Amino acid sequence: MLPLSRITCVTNFLGKYGAAIRSSSEFTLPDYTTSVNTAAHKLSRPTDDKLRKQSDVLKRTSLIPETLLEMEKNEEFQLTLKNLKKFGQEKLTREEMRARHRALDLLGFPDFKAFCAAKVPSEGVLTKSAVETLQVNVGLYCNQACAHCHVESSPKRQEMMSREVADRCLSLLQSSPDTQTLDITGGAPELCQQFRHLVESAVDMGRHVVDRCNLTVLTEPGQEGLGDFLKEHRVEVAASLPCYSRRNVNLQRGKGVFQRSIEGLQILNELGYGKPGTGLILNLVYNPLGAFLPPEQEALEKKYREELREDFNISFNSLFTITNMPIKRFCDFLVRRGELTEYMDLLVRNFNPETLEQVMCTKLVSVNYDGVLYDCDFNQQLDLPLLTTASHSNTTISDSDRKRRSVFDIGSLEELCDTKVRTSSHCFGCTAGMGSS
Repeated sequence: MLPLSRITCVTNFLGKYGAAIRSSSEFTLPDYTTSVNTAAHKLSRPTDDKLRKQSDVLKRTSLIPETLLEMEKNEEFQLTLKNLKKFGQEKLTREEMRARHRALDLLGFPDFKAFCAAKVPSEGVLTKSAVETLQVNVGLYCNQACAHCHVESSPKRQEMMSREVADRCLSLLQSSPDTQTLDITGGAPELCQQFRHLVESAVDMGRHVVDRCNLTVLTEPGQEGLGDFLKEHRVEVAASLPCYSRRNVNLQRGKGVFQRSIEGLQILNELGYGKPGTGLILNLVYNPLGAFLPPEQEALEKKYREELREDFNISFNSLFTITNMPIKRFCDFLVRRGELTEYMDLLVRNFNPETLEQVMCTKLVSVNYDGVLYDCDFNQQLDLPLLTTASHSNTTISDSDRKRRSVFDIGSLEELCDTKVRTSSHCFGCTAGMGSS
């Protein structure tokens, strides 16, 4: 996940990479006009969302039964599960990619690599520089099943990283002095078996650790000490909160999620997270409710501060905005609504050449729970593994280049420097507006 008003990658390194991007008189972003009043953003749904009353104080009960019940009642989830069982994940992913390419063809746009080469010849092929961040997806298990989730996590997903793969990731981190950040994601990474082992070991090496947290995990039974653990190891928290409005959060992330998210933020604030002078970083991450670009980041951050402080006395360090990537659940959402072509047009029309200098794929390596290496989390979910040669950067590669390179095939992340980044149609999501990676 990344900041669109500046590009970045969902956390500390997100802000670090994204601070330089500003609007330019040399190009226009015609649809970068979304209002910061995100509570007023509307998205229709088949049935009304019955919201919990504010007085419904949360007890230490799991969100998982409620998530599973909502998944059973949700026709879109059931249709996805039916297709997954009928066709298999690989075939569905291929069809999803073909749908994006068809949309670009219909609009008369070339593929991402050719488009960039025409717009910015010097940046036509993205190349990985020093790997500053090792991003590790420790598993797909989650207590939520968000409508926008590009990882397609839920309580039904049982895939998790083994200790062997986790230890190999740590070995690579140790042997790669340029890689100072370990970014842990999921699923709900805290609910996966190797989370605390990775945090403790990376901190012992002197590395900075980022936890991509959904906030509700802090209220799950058995996670009572999670906040204290994060504080003890001074883990930076990048917390997803797609709106300051109860209605919109619950619509996108599930019934009851907003109240639990607020409780999670309050737990972190009580521990000193987001408070001046503590050094305990709490960043929030916003993504749009539907098929539109995020608002201007600085203005939205101000609005979040006002709303969360006034209603809940909550403080945080920074807000990052990210664009919804047209992949997986969000792609399914667009296809069902007949909006995929329109959304791809939106992304291409708002292409920002300045973002190419900041995209996370040039400074990051993403590791799947099984140890396979990718340029980014989005490529990981589309099964587009890191290229084994520097000779290609698009999705059409020879069989000799198709071998999946894993953490067991390299001795250091420094070996990946100068590797050509693998791109495809979804990459327009990371270069629209103020960027999103």
